[in-house]
Amino acid sequence: MNTTRYSEIDEVISFIHENIYDPLPLSRLASYAAYSPYHFSRIFKERMGLSPLYYVSAMRLHKAKDLLLRTNLSVRDIGLEVGQQSLGTFTTRFTEKVGVTPSEFRNSKLQANNPLQMLQEMNLQQTSFSNRSRQLCVEGSIHSDVPFKGVVLIGLFAKPIPEGLPLYGTLASSEGSFRFSNVKPGTYYLMATSVSWEMQAMDILLPQTTLRTRSRTPIVVTPHSQVPYQQVILYPPSPDDPPILVSLPVLMNNYIAKAARHSSRNSNR
Repeated sequence: MNTTRYSEIDEVISFIHENIYDPLPLSRLASYAAYSPYHFSRIFKERMGLSPLYYVSAMRLHKAKDLLLRTNLSVRDIGLEVGQQSLGTFTTRFTEKVGVTPSEFRNSKLQANNPLQMLQEMNLQQTSFSNRSRQLCVEGSIHSDVPFKGVVLIGLFAKPIPEGLPLYGTLASSEGSFRFSNVKPGTYYLMATSVSWEMQAMDILLPQTTLRTRSRTPIVVTPHSQVPYQQVILYPPSPDDPPILVSLPVLMNNYIAKAARHSSRNSNR
């Protein structure tokens, strides 16, 4: 992961974080970096994988998650704080990117630990529910720079940012293998994050310190070629990592439900 290329982008990232509630048009960001808007957009996307304004939008939704959990502001007021003039627009965008409505996310603080406790009691050796076939698949192994005890949420996303439900997702033990079967031809970005057993509700809902990985180059799945085996290495968060917008309890609950259906089918055979 080359974080030294276009190192001036680091200063822009800090500027965005410090001024997230202010108007941040492309012209202002480019001026701060002393580039033309066109050149700034090009190098920002090359470094980050996202356009500058997409990154700003993602950071504002991340800030909205924080405000929902740490303040008593109304959902409408939080939407206004992060630049959304319409409550309907804010609710729609938040739900699309996080996986639950703002109100559901706020209320999930009381139950955020429940799926983690259930997972700790499950056998996580079986991480794929599709039988091995000739269908297109993406598989690999997971390793971590920092040892931890817990689980890894891993998925294939349409964009190089963990937002919305992954197109294909699963859960694996802290270090192990994973496999996505029956993957449709297309372009995907692989992203993962750790959830350690001792994490508390706020850490799960606002995962800022979790180990993670994201593919900066896409995984291209075609009918005529095999996808290379993926060596996934989890690392501590970096300042230029995009925020994890998708709700981790939603992903964990989806996995638990999927495992229950798989177990039920096997018991009925």
